[in-house]
Amino acid sequence: MSDQPRPRQVVVAYDFSTTSDEALGLAVEIACREPIHILHIISAIDSRHGLPVAPVHKADYEYAEKIQTMLGERVQEVFAGRRAIAEVHFFVHSRIGHPADEVLQLSREVGADLILIGSHGRTGIDRLRLGSVSEKVAREAKCPVMVVRPKTYREVRLMDVVDDPHQHHQYARPHRYSYIESRVQMRPIDWPLN
Repeated sequence: MSDQPRPRQVVVAYDFSTTSDEALGLAVEIACREPIHILHIISAIDSRHGLPVAPVHKADYEYAEKIQTMLGERVQEVFAGRRAIAEVHFFVHSRIGHPADEVLQLSREVGADLILIGSHGRTGIDRLRLGSVSEKVAREAKCPVMVVRPKTYREVRLMDVVDDPHQHHQYARPHRYSYIESRVQMRPIDWPLN
């Protein structure tokens, strides 16, 4: 029995939008830190319109090849300048069909452990008319799905926690732990964060 961890298959839905850039960036970051993650980046192409980045009247095999080349170049741009602790493997897929169906089909084919997908945040009539790809994938996937969107929270500098023995709360004070070298250690609340 090998003590090597099993490779983790990560499917990343990519349509050249800002939210899919967020999903791809997160996937690359994960894979660079932990190369057991094998990335499968997929662009699912609407057969009637193609993708907004390169609209067409009817998507065909040549168009899918063009999108696959563009996707490969985009993935290389995202990897550029990042340091990986070991070799990272990824595959670039381009398929013609309904985006949610194609993402789910690829996930079945590779036995996905995780799916990363951007959310366009459509609401109201647009959502009813166009549907929600991320919602359908999250509902029907047989593995965890992370719906990714750009962070809009402002940066917050957390204050130091100071224990007030005279203050009574309706909750227990949080305990602080760290994990290193296969051990969990409880730390004092004032232990520095590095």
